[in-house]
Amino acid sequence: LFHNPTFIKWKPTVLYWFFAGTLLFSALVLKKNLIRSLMEAQLKLPEPLWHRLNLAWVGFFAGMGVLNLFVAYNYSEDTWVNFKLFGGMGLMLVFVLAQGMLLSRYLEEEPE
Repeated sequence: LFHNPTFIKWKPTVLYWFFAGTLLFSALVLKKNLIRSLMEAQLKLPEPLWHRLNLAWVGFFAGMGVLNLFVAYNYSEDTWVNFKLFGGMGLMLVFVLAQGMLLSRYLEEEPE
């Protein structure tokens, strides 16, 4: 099973969708924003912004899962491996940097 190319190509998608589902389930059913739990010590954000930030991560992970399958089934295995290694990491970096730029105005400055 672990050497099956189909299983290997689906594994990142399942993981991405698991992350998206966990964030969404936690927010909608458990009424707990996991992104807020991780970041509220560093950021003080209005409640609607915490909700949008959580949804942004849900969307990112869901989209990465779809994109992984698209590349896996429309391009060669070598292309998929390169996308998985470099493309996924690059997209995550761009996503995190974009969020950092948008959220930087909410960072609290420490008194000197």
